[in-house]
Amino acid sequence: MKAKRLTRREFLGVTAATGAGLALAGCKPSVPATEAPAATQAAPTKAAAPTAAPPTKDKIVVGMSRPLTGALVAIGDSAFGPISKAFVEEVNAAGGIEVAEYGKKLPIETIIYDDTSDVGTMTRLTEKLILEDKVDFLWPACGTSFIYAQAPLAEKYGYLLITAEGGASTIREMLPSMPHVFVTLSFSDWYQLPVFAELVAKAGAKTAFVTYIADLHGIEYSGSAGIEFPKNGIDIVGLRSLPPDMTDFSEVIRAAQATNPDVFCLFGYPGQIMPTVGTCMGLGFNPKAWLGGPGVNFGFFHTAFGPAVEGIMGFDGYSPKQSPALKELADKLYTGKPEDIQDWWGHPFYWAGLQIWKQAIEKAGSLDQEAIRNIVATEHFETVLGDTWFDKGLLAKECHMAEIGQWQNGVFEVVGPVEHATAEVVYPKPDWPTG
Repeated sequence: MKAKRLTRREFLGVTAATGAGLALAGCKPSVPATEAPAATQAAPTKAAAPTAAPPTKDKIVVGMSRPLTGALVAIGDSAFGPISKAFVEEVNAAGGIEVAEYGKKLPIETIIYDDTSDVGTMTRLTEKLILEDKVDFLWPACGTSFIYAQAPLAEKYGYLLITAEGGASTIREMLPSMPHVFVTLSFSDWYQLPVFAELVAKAGAKTAFVTYIADLHGIEYSGSAGIEFPKNGIDIVGLRSLPPDMTDFSEVIRAAQATNPDVFCLFGYPGQIMPTVGTCMGLGFNPKAWLGGPGVNFGFFHTAFGPAVEGIMGFDGYSPKQSPALKELADKLYTGKPEDIQDWWGHPFYWAGLQIWKQAIEKAGSLDQEAIRNIVATEHFETVLGDTWFDKGLLAKECHMAEIGQWQNGVFEVVGPVEHATAEVVYPKPDWPTG
C-alpha cells in the first residue's frame, strides 16, 4: 500500500485539533495521607540568653504529593521515588544538612501523600502541605501535566520547586513568570527530538509514523516531531492519537504497518508502551527505528521483554560509562534487582537537582526560600553531572549527558548526541526474536 505523506500543515492541524479538546485530569476525593518521617532525634539546645533567644529547629520537613497508586505508580516508583529515598538516607546518615542559622545539621523528614495519579488530588494535597502541614520545602509531583498544575501553586506561595518527572516547551514558556520553579529533566525540543531526528536521518530514515497519548506529554512530543522530522528530510506518513484508556493497539499498529515507515514513534507512558511492543511483535511489524517513552528507559522494560528489546530506542540521560561520578551513582542506587528501579533517563537529573537544593541551603545558611532560590538561579554547582547550572529555569543543555538511548546487548547505550555516545546507533534494528 502506498504511504500517504502528510504535509507539515496537515500534521500540525491534526495535532492541534486533538489538543484543543483536552483538559487536565478530573478531581477525585482526597485520599488519606501516608506519612513517612525519617527517624531522627532532636539535638540538645543550650539555654537561651534572656534578651535574644536563638532560633530552634530539629529537622527540615519536605512535603511531596506523589502517585503511590494509580496509572503513574510505575513511573513514580522507578524515577524520582528511589532517588528521593536514597538521597534522604544518605544525607541523614551524615547527620543532615548544615544550616548556619541554627548552628547545626538538620536531618530531612518527608511527608508523602498519595495523589492517586490524579491532577486535582495532587493540587489539593500540595496546598495542604503548604497551608496545613507548613512544610519547609516542596519536592515535585510526577508527570508533565502534574508539574504544569503544581508549578503555579509553588509560585503563588513562594516555594522553591525543583521538578523531576516531566517537562515541556509550554512549561518553559511559563518560567519567566515563575521564578521559583526550576526544571531538571530534558524534554521534546530540549533537546531530544532534534537529536533523534538528525540521528535516524543520517542513518537513512525517510518516513515516520507517529502515535501519541492524548495528553500534554503526547501533544508536546508529537508537535515537536512534526517540526524536527521534516527539517531532517523525514516525511510523516501517519499520525494517530491514542486515548489514555486504550487497551487494544492492534488497529493502530496495522495502520502503521500499512504505511511501511522507516521510523515508528510512540509518545506515551508504560501503559501504552508495553502492550504496543507486544502487539508489534505479534503482528510482525518491525520498523527500522522504534522510539518510545517514557517506558523504554526503565529497567523493568528490559525485564519484561528480554532479548526483544534489542534495538529499541528511548529517551536517555546518562551511562555509568561516562564518568566516575555517574558510575558511583549507578552503584549506589542499583543493588539487588536494579532492573526494578532503573531509570536511564531521569535519575542523574533528579539526583543533581537534590544536590543543588542541598548546596544552596548550605550556602544560604538558612531555610529562607528567597535566599535559596536566588542561589539556585544564579550559581554553578558541582553535581553528579559535573559543573551544573540552570539557564532561565531549565537545567542548561551543556549539563545533559545524553538525549537518546538504545538497547544493545542488554545495555541501554547512549547513541545521541554523538559527542556523548557510548555506542553507535544500530539501524535498522534487529528483527523481533522468534520462538
